[in-house]
Amino acid sequence: MKFSLFILFIIGVSLSFSQGFNKAINKKKPLVTVKKRGGYIGLQRGKYNNLEFGFELQKKSIKLVKPVTHAFNGGFDYNLNENILGFSAGYWQKKGRLNLTYGGNIVFKSNFDQNRLGFSPTVGYKLSLLHLQVGYNVLVPNTFKNTNTLFISLRLVLITDRKFKWRKRKKKKKDK
Repeated sequence: MKFSLFILFIIGVSLSFSQGFNKAINKKKPLVTVKKRGGYIGLQRGKYNNLEFGFELQKKSIKLVKPVTHAFNGGFDYNLNENILGFSAGYWQKKGRLNLTYGGNIVFKSNFDQNRLGFSPTVGYKLSLLHLQVGYNVLVPNTFKNTNTLFISLRLVLITDRKFKWRKRKKKKKDK
């Protein structure tokens, strides 16, 4: 029974991806894409306060309607009062100019005696250099009582490198 449900799930996922793949082939690439990278510094608040430091890579397609931004980030956070060190690697996506960002992180927390691994789904809002995120840490096993489960973080992303890539247009041939 479980195996047949698993097979049905795999077939459904593959069919949905194949339909989306056909649409992606026929779409034009955006005229301009921007790749940005730089470090960030932030403050994470929940039950406890954490300082965050890390690095972020962003790729943005510049379009008139619904620009899309993808970002990968990696960093660490530290709680001075409770002596908890955490590492995170994540991804977020933003569709549109003033829309929310949706993403998630894989997190690793340690109090130097015990280690925990987990994930953290996040929802946020990015405007210029500031990125405000709300998330929930799901740690396995969850025996840490001195770490944030529900948190809000504010990051200041300092872009140090920008690269613009222009799509080449095909020139029309004149018939004589």
